[in-house]
Amino acid sequence: MSLETFIARRYLKAKRKEGFISLITLLSIAGVTLGVMALVIVIAVMSGAETEFRNRILGVEPHLLVMDASGQYRGIDDIEKSIRGTQGVTSVSSMVFTQTMIKTSVGLSGAVIRGVDPHGQVSPIKGYSRAQMENRLTVSQPNGVLPGIVVGRELAKNIGTSVGDTLILMSPGGMISPVGYMPSLKRFQVTGVFESGMYEYDSSLAWVHLDEARKLLGSKNRISALGVWVADVFSAGRIKGDIMKNLGTSYYARDWMEMNQSLFSALKLEKTAMFIILTLIVLVAAFNITSALIMMVMEKTRDIAILKAMGATSAMIRKIFIFQGMIVGVTGTALGTFLGVFICVVLKKYQFITLPSAYPFSTLPVQLEYLDVMMIAISSMLLCLLSTLYPCRRAAAMDPVEALRYG
Repeated sequence: MSLETFIARRYLKAKRKEGFISLITLLSIAGVTLGVMALVIVIAVMSGAETEFRNRILGVEPHLLVMDASGQYRGIDDIEKSIRGTQGVTSVSSMVFTQTMIKTSVGLSGAVIRGVDPHGQVSPIKGYSRAQMENRLTVSQPNGVLPGIVVGRELAKNIGTSVGDTLILMSPGGMISPVGYMPSLKRFQVTGVFESGMYEYDSSLAWVHLDEARKLLGSKNRISALGVWVADVFSAGRIKGDIMKNLGTSYYARDWMEMNQSLFSALKLEKTAMFIILTLIVLVAAFNITSALIMMVMEKTRDIAILKAMGATSAMIRKIFIFQGMIVGVTGTALGTFLGVFICVVLKKYQFITLPSAYPFSTLPVQLEYLDVMMIAISSMLLCLLSTLYPCRRAAAMDPVEALRYG
């Protein structure tokens, strides 16, 4: 142990004439602890919310959508083969989007119909495996068996339907008859109800087989977009660029981050704002460290003068009070980090905090990111280090003759 560290520890342990200084030191440790603990918990909750939103969206949306501006999709087989050959791509599937009216015996509502190939998608709907989707998104049979449709939970409530019921889809892709324009009508049987946790999807989205969507629109080869799924969702932007290099100029692509940019930008901004606001708690505690050190320098005036008279340099005096302030900062940061991580682990494991139904989550989402924890701890210790600079300079600049004469 160096001399500076030894003296700094003795100053912290020693019984002081002014007990107020000890109280300020304890409040400084408590302030740093509470600030770091609050930062760890809040940032973990924000990260958990972002992850939950991402998982819910990607449980419904493809990672990439590749579209043809002309709407022709010439040579679709070659295009799909080219996309599948791109590094990182796991699956490609044709999709059809259309807006329809859904009519049941008790209700009528607008809806967005997605026609998909259940054999070609990785995860078409959250909570449904590929085999389950193959069983639910069935096609019509000559013996009168109706095709299957999977509707969102809120949409099913709005139109008063459930699994096993029959409904009618009315599409604008109809025909002109002697009595005027007739919309296309097709009967479906509800074979499933999905819940993504996102009200926008659950209240307006329904899934049918790709062939049945084409029949509803009166076009056997209709394609609205190519859905692309990748191994690493965070590399979707890079993979999109690789795909576009191999396609013609009439094609364009959008990844899941672009399609939900406003949502994730808002979450990122809120996370940054909470970090800045809660850092102010640590900053207040750092001011307490500054106050405690200034008062200690005033109390230890004679000690500083004696040390300097015995040969201690200004750098040694500066280190003594830096070490003393950093002991307080490191102690508070360590306690705050431990308590924050411990509470996050408890919240994630037992999930005893339930949220109202207005929120998309039933319990508080928590996800610890070790990089975030490290950033919080480093930021806290930097603030504590900065708070020691002024008292240390004041102590180091002290004249030992004047201190002994008037101390």
